[in-house]
Amino acid sequence: MRFCVAGAGLSGAVIARTLAQCGHDVIVVDERSHVGGNCHTERDPETGVMVHRYGPHIFHTADERVWQYVQRFGTFRPYTNRVKAVAGGRVHVLPVNLLTINQFFGKTMDPGEARAFVAAKADRSIVEPRSFEEQALKMVGSELYQAFFRGYTRKQWGIDPTELPASILKRLPLRFDYDDNYFNHPYQGIPEDGYTSVIQNILNVDGIEVRNNCSFEFLSETFDHVFYTGPIDRYFGFRIGRLAYRTLDFERIVADGDFQGTAVMNYCDEDVPYTRITEHKYFAPWEKDNFSKTVCFREYSRSAGENDIPYYPVRLVNDRILLDNYISMARKEKNVSFLGRLGTYRYLDMDVTIKEALHASDVIERAFQSSSFSLPVFFVDPN
Repeated sequence: MRFCVAGAGLSGAVIARTLAQCGHDVIVVDERSHVGGNCHTERDPETGVMVHRYGPHIFHTADERVWQYVQRFGTFRPYTNRVKAVAGGRVHVLPVNLLTINQFFGKTMDPGEARAFVAAKADRSIVEPRSFEEQALKMVGSELYQAFFRGYTRKQWGIDPTELPASILKRLPLRFDYDDNYFNHPYQGIPEDGYTSVIQNILNVDGIEVRNNCSFEFLSETFDHVFYTGPIDRYFGFRIGRLAYRTLDFERIVADGDFQGTAVMNYCDEDVPYTRITEHKYFAPWEKDNFSKTVCFREYSRSAGENDIPYYPVRLVNDRILLDNYISMARKEKNVSFLGRLGTYRYLDMDVTIKEALHASDVIERAFQSSSFSLPVFFVDPN
């Protein structure tokens, strides 16, 4: 059988390898000049630093299968994401932990005292938070919310936190110890040779043809089945409207030596136009001292236009309605499956993306073994 995988990111690469190893021909198309999607990494020609071209990616997971899978295709060096934040003219530690609380309030509290102190600051009148703001006020109170969450969130999402769902903040940790590891997964790391090398290795198997600088819409060939990892609304030619995304603009900074002394510095104050500065040699601490120069990027978030790279699905009420309509249209399609971040219009970490692609691979392998080959339009519920 002959298959097409639209998109050479993590989802597409895992699916393509599965199809090829089952003995089938696979065409992987991507309109960019490289594989890897937004995980793409490359050596900066001026500084030599390994740059995360579309923003930094730290791999973290609690899924043993996913961790074992990625290690087959690259050497993952240990990496702990330790984020700093500028708020009110002072540098603090994120996520909010015991050090943040003590520094911010000028205290020397122990864990129990800090827990009681923050609980007293929290808005107890909010029983069921309906928005990001209500969730924050219920969780940490007004002062910490105003300092670390309100301004940053308004810049990141372009709307007031009262309009965002509470679920966004529920993902962020609040700690009453000095643990400044941003993630709490047991497996964390960054590939020694970058993410693009990992994805190239996943795709490096007989039966796969990769076509870069090639858009799916311009293919004239026919396939037994298409695995589409691009934006679901684009597949239908934006027939009933465009789903909303946030995109990022990057302002490049090159300096001698160090610039900020850490990988990620968030800027929480709303009057600072960018959300953060990332210094990329710090994402590879095993080699950072090899470089005399450093390269950083200021990140600016805004609404994605027609020609912008989609980063974060907005998923507010109107988008959910539009998505439901596209899902209904998709379920009527023949011989196509939608998957991945863009294909299901969901925010997915890398490990979840791979986990879902491995689940889809299991379904595909079972379908090959059945008397009648049939695959679902969605391998997971996109809602």
